[in-house]
Amino acid sequence: MKVLILAGGKGRRLRPYTTIIPKPLMPIGEKAILEIIIEQLKSYGMNDLIMATGYLGELIATFFGDGSRFGVNIEYTKEEKPLGTAGPLSLIKNGVDDTFLMMNGDILSTIDYQELLRFHKAKGGILTVALNRREVKIDFGITNVRNDKIVEYIEKPVLNHLVSMGIYVFEDRIFDYIKPNEYLDFPDLVKKLINNGEDVNGYVFDGYWLDIGRHEDYNKANEDIDGVYNKLLRIESNKVF
Repeated sequence: MKVLILAGGKGRRLRPYTTIIPKPLMPIGEKAILEIIIEQLKSYGMNDLIMATGYLGELIATFFGDGSRFGVNIEYTKEEKPLGTAGPLSLIKNGVDDTFLMMNGDILSTIDYQELLRFHKAKGGILTVALNRREVKIDFGITNVRNDKIVEYIEKPVLNHLVSMGIYVFEDRIFDYIKPNEYLDFPDLVKKLINNGEDVNGYVFDGYWLDIGRHEDYNKANEDIDGVYNKLLRIESNKVF
């Protein structure tokens, strides 16, 4: 199974670190974020990787090379212009002819990829999005106003949402919906699929997940890594679909 890792973002929210270092090479403990992800994928038998690079992509390619040092095979694509969070799919169309995984190159999660793949196959949709529960705390009183009258007042509500984890399983017919070298963000792709009657399924995962996009997330990842590292590689079998 091929895995497309999105590693082309500029990591603006992690500046100034990412001014000279691409976000996937930021260290978590003693290893780069992306190095940990590759170890995890390898532990699940996912050895055939494609890295979609852009900003400072030459540093990523220099660090990982062809992947042999890490026991995997790595190919690269390079965005000549920004393609969004789904547009890089167009660059791998000729290299994928089966179910494949796509994920962001800056996340840590103890998700079981075998269970995710089993779920995807059982549901039979074109796309499965891994989801995590998140609480959003509003630090203000929220009102509902009708005709200038307050009809409802809620003090500091907590909203519950299922949010995308940045991990997706696709069927290869997804390329029918991707135009070559065209900017496309993932939410727009999902809307396009739904509008065309495609089944887009959500796999809810309640375990550890961290999107390392902000300074506080990066600091937390470094605090957590010793406790979750072994769990990241937790598997029962190396066999995958």
